[in-house]
Amino acid sequence: MSESVVTFCSYDKPGSVGGPFSWLRQLLPALRERGINCRCLFLTHFGGTGPVVEGLQEDGFDCRVVNCHDRTEDQVRWILNELRDNPPNVFVPNFVPAACHAARWVRTAGIPTVGVLHSDDTFYRALQDEFVFGAEYLRLSGIVCVSQELKEQVRQRNPADTTVKRIPYGVAIPTRAVEHTPRRFRIAYVGRLAEEQKRISELTHALIRVCRAIPGAEAVLYGDGPDKDRVEQILAKEGQGVQVRLAGRLPNSAIENELIECDVIALLSDYEGLPIALLEAMACGCVPVCLEMQSGIPELIQHDVSGLIVKDREDSFLAAMQSLAADPMLRQRLSKNARRTIVEQYSQEQSADRWADHLHELAKQSSRRTFSVPRRIVLPKRNPALESAEQRLASPSGVNKFLRRSRMWAGRIRRRLR
Repeated sequence: MSESVVTFCSYDKPGSVGGPFSWLRQLLPALRERGINCRCLFLTHFGGTGPVVEGLQEDGFDCRVVNCHDRTEDQVRWILNELRDNPPNVFVPNFVPAACHAARWVRTAGIPTVGVLHSDDTFYRALQDEFVFGAEYLRLSGIVCVSQELKEQVRQRNPADTTVKRIPYGVAIPTRAVEHTPRRFRIAYVGRLAEEQKRISELTHALIRVCRAIPGAEAVLYGDGPDKDRVEQILAKEGQGVQVRLAGRLPNSAIENELIECDVIALLSDYEGLPIALLEAMACGCVPVCLEMQSGIPELIQHDVSGLIVKDREDSFLAAMQSLAADPMLRQRLSKNARRTIVEQYSQEQSADRWADHLHELAKQSSRRTFSVPRRIVLPKRNPALESAEQRLASPSGVNKFLRRSRMWAGRIRRRLR
């Protein structure tokens, strides 16, 4: 099979954490082993790169970088220039709005374009609205969903021009597994320290209640994020006398060694896509205890078979933890089933094989041709739900309105000064 050339687009920043970052860092080396030559275009935050760019560059990948704070029109032009000079067989704009806008010109050059839905929130629904169900010229060739729920959400809206595929994340399977004993009951949280989605303050309060109610229980929060200070304040004020601590962000090389010493992985988010931290913990044999939510979790965890699903972050969560702490045999049973689930359905090899097959198939359909970058990048009206990821030029009507108001106020000031 001839080598396929695929260009991915993503974000990066110092200390970047989260599923979409971990996924890309793990996927690209696996795709290279499967005959896919990957190239990356990164939009960076806060003036620097992070572990994704640095790790991929160490592995020998061609990573091009531009400042994310440039205007969206400039980002689109930069992406198009890079793709024109090094045209791929397939372009994966991923979840980057500027790259999805650029995809319209790429697709007209015979290059398939693929977006990725990593989560179930207003941002990703807006990506669907614009680039799957929006104007025909904006529609991506395909969309990959990390969970069955996300796939069904898209398919229920009957996309006309965009193919829909489910490819879950995958993780490495460690050779060791957690040994559940009566002498220890340790709970882990791994992820962003953020109020939005993760509800990190409520989770911290819940862990303190559990460790206060269960003799000998301890909890460790691994991660970093915008609300780290809030977690530290809660622990300082309410965590006296209980074994709950904040351990900071884990490097990839240390994740397995830390999780292998934990019994339970707790995730009480409002929503998820398919959380990689949960997959990694289950692969180690940690018992997942998760809040009931629509996307990702129901297909991953069968209640009382491969983990526990709780109704709230208070009484239901506490009761689940008390049951696990009191019954090592229950922990052992759920642990084995959780690990088996990852081995059989969510291994890194399975995910990489699915992605490689998909990209190879798209590359066969590619009729890539040279294309010109337009002299003027004109984008459609901005979707408000994507504003956090876009810096748009003012529209001509907006500029004219600003000039008219400026002249009006200048005239009033002159009249008052007379």
